[in-house]
Amino acid sequence: MNQKRSHHSTRPDLLAAREGLPRELATAVDRFERHLAWERGLSRHTVRAYVTDVVSLLEHFRAGHPEGDPGLGGLDIASLRSWLSAEHERGTSRTTLARRAAAVRTFTAWAHRRDLLGEDPGPRLSVSGERRQLPPVLREDQADSALRAAASGAEQDDPVALRDHALLELLYATGVRVSELCGLDLENVDHERCLLHVIGKSDRQRAVPFGTPAARALARWLEVGRPELAGPRSGDALLLGVRGGRLNPRSARRVVYDAVSTVRDAGGVGPHGLRHSAATHLLEGGADLRSVQELLGHATLSTTQLYTHVTVERLKAIHERTHPRS
Repeated sequence: MNQKRSHHSTRPDLLAAREGLPRELATAVDRFERHLAWERGLSRHTVRAYVTDVVSLLEHFRAGHPEGDPGLGGLDIASLRSWLSAEHERGTSRTTLARRAAAVRTFTAWAHRRDLLGEDPGPRLSVSGERRQLPPVLREDQADSALRAAASGAEQDDPVALRDHALLELLYATGVRVSELCGLDLENVDHERCLLHVIGKSDRQRAVPFGTPAARALARWLEVGRPELAGPRSGDALLLGVRGGRLNPRSARRVVYDAVSTVRDAGGVGPHGLRHSAATHLLEGGADLRSVQELLGHATLSTTQLYTHVTVERLKAIHERTHPRS
């Protein structure tokens, strides 16, 4: 096959597996990959994961038709379930099975819209007991303790401590992803209205408000801390590393883990847990799901609805601890 491959196909094993597929199936994978990368604007990592799962499905589908090359139109719910069952028998975890099922549902929906499948079998494919797990979250008093410790550390105006304080305050105040915050430039902050202009997944843009504590920490970082670290490599980056370049997400995550590790009974809450903590506390404070969805940058409301389970469990625990008739 001499078809041109998308620039997202970077794994030799993935290329080799696709080269072994019949022309019709390989062409469908190519078109699906371009759809994910160019039309939907998904990240290289996400595109690679989706294509890997689809190639795995189609290899299984082809193996079930030893008499000849099957056409994509023959892909039905029985084929999907057979593949998922084979993955389960190989010891694939339930979480990974759920992710692979989601990738395949995306593929079959796309193929149906392109008239490559007469009927979309994807909606009928499910993983038994499938449910996404949220990471542990901080209680409000635990989040407050972590932020107070960061504020205390910044009192001596050490530039790194000032940056870490601003980082933690902004993450908790806005619920933005670490990668989103590290990607911000100075111009992405509206100081007058206390807004961050964030570019999230699939290049979706949103404005996220932050409160007075975060505004104060950010102002102190920009006035005192950033000038101390800024250098030729800084550009317009909002947050800087110790060598003057843009702060990378890995370093930012380490800051969060270090801060939370000082809080009693906080467990292994990391950056994503801090994001979930912000969402949970917003909902517990009375925010509606649609608003939280917009703040977090979720593409669908169903993702945000995962937090309602957390808040209900919190309310039940509070009721049991405090209600005289519990």
